[in-house]
Amino acid sequence: MDDDVKARALRLLDQNRFMSIATLMPDGWPQATTVAYVNEGLTLYFLCGHDSQKAANIARDDRVSLTIGKDPLKISAITGLSMAARARLVRDQAEATKAMAMLPAKFRDQVTLPVAMHAPDDLRIFRVTPTLISLLDYAKGFGHADLLRL
Repeated sequence: MDDDVKARALRLLDQNRFMSIATLMPDGWPQATTVAYVNEGLTLYFLCGHDSQKAANIARDDRVSLTIGKDPLKISAITGLSMAARARLVRDQAEATKAMAMLPAKFRDQVTLPVAMHAPDDLRIFRVTPTLISLLDYAKGFGHADLLRL
């Protein structure tokens, strides 16, 4: 079962480019935002501004939750995933370069990427490592989810 769930999760990650990610603000309230991502297997990378609320929230508490899915025509066709994960600032230059190199392949339809408009010091790259993935598939029943613990 885990291999099937993992394969379906990988397919969803590879087929999508945007996620909603929730971080924890200083007062404990969750803050959800939409960001672009790239992935290498189940590991995701996203960019944000160095002075963004997301970056500050993650620096204080690296626990995040995220969702990825499509906008189906029917409720019974909902598929997607939610993930409990840890987000960590990428400090290794080789890993940062690798993550940035994945962007053009994921966003082939973009002539220029917004990251080209920013100086590297203005950006932060975060690695998102899942601890729990919930894979939604309403075709198997309303609210059906398969869990993958990592």
